[in-house]
Amino acid sequence: MRTTLTTIGSLFGLVFLAAFAVILLRAEADAPPPVDPAPLIAKADDYNVTIHRDHFGIPHIYGKTDPDVAFGLAFAHAEDDFETIQEVAIASRGQLAATRGMDAAITDYLVQLLRVWETVDTKYYTHVSPEGRALAEAYADGVNYYAALNPGKVETGLLPMTGKDVVAGFTFKAPFFYGMQNHILELFEPERKREISMGPENAFLLTDEPFAHAGSNGFAVAPSRSTDGKTRLLVNSHQPYKGPVAWYEARLKSEEGWDAVGGVFPGTPLMLHGHNRRLGWASTVNKPDLVDTYLLTVNPENPDQYLLDGDWREFEKTSVDIKVRLWGPFWWTVSRDVEYSEHGPVIRQEHGTYAVRYAGMGEVGNIDQRLAMNKAGSLEEWLAAMAMQSLPSINYIYADAEGNIALLYNGQMPKRPDGFNWQDYLPGDRSDLIWREYLPFDQVPLLLNPKAGFITEANSTPFRATAPEDDLKPENFPDTLGIETQMTNRAFRALELLGSDGSISAEEFRAYKYDHAYSTESELALMIAEVLAVDAGGDDDLKAAQAILQDWDLRTDYESRGAALGVLMGEPVVRARLGGKEPPAALDSLQEAIAHLKKYFGRLDPLWGDVNRIIRGNVDMPIQGGPDILRAVYGRKSDEDGRLGAEGGDTYIMFVEWDEEGNVSSESIHQFGSATSDETSPHFADQVPLFAEEKTTPVLLDWEAFEPTIAESYRPGMRHP
Repeated sequence: MRTTLTTIGSLFGLVFLAAFAVILLRAEADAPPPVDPAPLIAKADDYNVTIHRDHFGIPHIYGKTDPDVAFGLAFAHAEDDFETIQEVAIASRGQLAATRGMDAAITDYLVQLLRVWETVDTKYYTHVSPEGRALAEAYADGVNYYAALNPGKVETGLLPMTGKDVVAGFTFKAPFFYGMQNHILELFEPERKREISMGPENAFLLTDEPFAHAGSNGFAVAPSRSTDGKTRLLVNSHQPYKGPVAWYEARLKSEEGWDAVGGVFPGTPLMLHGHNRRLGWASTVNKPDLVDTYLLTVNPENPDQYLLDGDWREFEKTSVDIKVRLWGPFWWTVSRDVEYSEHGPVIRQEHGTYAVRYAGMGEVGNIDQRLAMNKAGSLEEWLAAMAMQSLPSINYIYADAEGNIALLYNGQMPKRPDGFNWQDYLPGDRSDLIWREYLPFDQVPLLLNPKAGFITEANSTPFRATAPEDDLKPENFPDTLGIETQMTNRAFRALELLGSDGSISAEEFRAYKYDHAYSTESELALMIAEVLAVDAGGDDDLKAAQAILQDWDLRTDYESRGAALGVLMGEPVVRARLGGKEPPAALDSLQEAIAHLKKYFGRLDPLWGDVNRIIRGNVDMPIQGGPDILRAVYGRKSDEDGRLGAEGGDTYIMFVEWDEEGNVSSESIHQFGSATSDETSPHFADQVPLFAEEKTTPVLLDWEAFEPTIAESYRPGMRHP
């Protein structure tokens, strides 16, 4: 489950800024006046919360009310990663370029283009419940309190953070998880990228276009398929190790019934995935077709008008200013018109004028739905929460104390007319092609309690998630959903492992998650077969490489002598194929891998543990697994020593189980530790050795078990006894 706005900025910032009409040079003297910290500090007296940190520094937050807990979560997370929380808030305001410079300008532009703040300002008091607002505002108060106590860490203009900032973060970021930004950014290419769909002659088909595999895993096993009658759930989202979508672990408990543990992102006031006493859910990225792009006909005599149903309509137009930091006390202020048609946001290019319509437009209900998920106590209550349909996308793998398991292929599925290829661009002059509503929840794919007793999900098609006889069938769902049909290596392996084991123990469940192998059906295995079929002629390096790959068992264990060559050769090709991009030739990729290994390791078959590393502070350890492995590790090559330094993949991992009496227990691990950005903290890297060695620690929900592990307890704000 991953999105990277900073990458977007670096790729498109220069092109974007060149398109602006007005550039003004200003100085820091125009900065907003400093904020009085006293009211922000005094506000903490409104909250009754205690933060207990265990010996790993993980915060267990106990509050009287739900807002008390949200306040405590914000303060605890700010102690460990205020820098990222602050950046998320500023980015959601569309003001990131003022602190981060040119690369962030496209992020600010997208906030304006997508009308994030127009949506939030209009709907905050009418479409967000009082409970949701109270949670958002309490979280903002917690961030403000920390910032007021640490003024040297605060960027100019952040304070005060508000509940609207929290809701805006959800509104802005949610569509990026299914890749909405890619549809917008392709319009900035020098040429038009797709055909125009004109009707039934090229009607919509299920997409076979795969996507990048840096995704997530989720397994669920019912009592009928476990050795001990327990229900099991794997929570295993794959994220970058650092940044705005890196996991932070917390326990949240209020006297109003909120009792959950799991992972949050910087800026989020509640659990995004994890479990409560009665049920749990894991999340993985899915990518149904949730975006439509329309080619508009612009009036040649009046460029401020577009054609719709035979009439010329006026574009809605707003002028926006974006401040871009240059150096020292100087910045640019760049101005541009942001336009809207009835379809959605408008982008003008030389090859056409386009409008984009996407799932999540105008959505502010994310926080309410997630709170309902957090507090659900049964399958029926959890499904009722999901039926709120405020989350634009994301698969959910579910399990509970009653032995239910499920896969929900969740999404706000546009209700589209048949007869058009909705993955091409659409004619913009027909209002009947502008969808106005989503399909009802009962038409969203849901796999509930398959007879086989297991479910797997790994960013793959929902039509291959359990035993074939129990799988959802494509013909039972509208083609216009655009449900993906591809299989990742992780999906192949999960089905091979869980599907062949009729009685799964706790140890086997863990072993399957930490599997290190590529399937013989995987893209990488097929590519190796292609390379082995090449005549090496007199190329000694190629002959040696073929011999290594011929003997490789497709595993990525510490001691593997084939993994380094296989992964370095295959990863660029497989990533491109799964991302729908033109891959490099397999032999070209192999030659690059050969050159790299010879240069840095002096041989083509170094031990995988010598190449694949996790590095954090003074900790430098080998790690098993690799790209698109169930033990997912994505590394970046070092120019200094040629090793791969892990930077994403498995991050926060949780194993959850309910016994036959409905009692819950779980274990978890974080790739770094609770201090996600504080290098001076003892918790900056204290979980790395356990993470690298594929170990976990118990999650203690009961006070009697947890109390002896408390290393520190404190109360933000001191009014309450």
